[in-house]
Amino acid sequence: MSELKLNTITAPHKQAARRVGRGIGSNYGKTAGRGHKGQRARSGGRRDGVFEGGQMPLHRRVPKRGFNSRLAKVTVEIRLSEIEKLKVDEINLAALRAGGLLNSNMRRARIFDSGEIKRKVTISGIGVSKGAKAAIEAAGGSVVIAKAKSKGKFKKSVDTAGVADVPKS
Repeated sequence: MSELKLNTITAPHKQAARRVGRGIGSNYGKTAGRGHKGQRARSGGRRDGVFEGGQMPLHRRVPKRGFNSRLAKVTVEIRLSEIEKLKVDEINLAALRAGGLLNSNMRRARIFDSGEIKRKVTISGIGVSKGAKAAIEAAGGSVVIAKAKSKGKFKKSVDTAGVADVPKS
């Protein structure tokens, strides 16, 4: 076998496209290999690959499973080793953006226990896994957990003070 070199490579053989409707002698003239009449003889007359003759198609018979979290699209995962490389001691979303770990369309971050951290840092406004929190605190740092914002959807607007004092009639 000859040695393979860039200047000796030839293109693989490609089958020529079938030229249909070019007369009797071509074997694909007149009806162009489609036969006479019927749905498959018409242009656009083929069903798509999903159609099963009216039977409930597979993609509708199989139950739906799982979901795609909308929050995952705006949340970035950050390793402890990436935090170690940042020059600042106060780690928040602004510091992550400045350090290039968070791009403009990411609104949330979560730190995971991957790698190690040796210096003292303060984490605020960022989610932290249990292992990462333990590693940060072992290095002398601290984690300030922000309270979850209330959506305000289900707030009680009725004052319940003194309800027990109302006499029953």
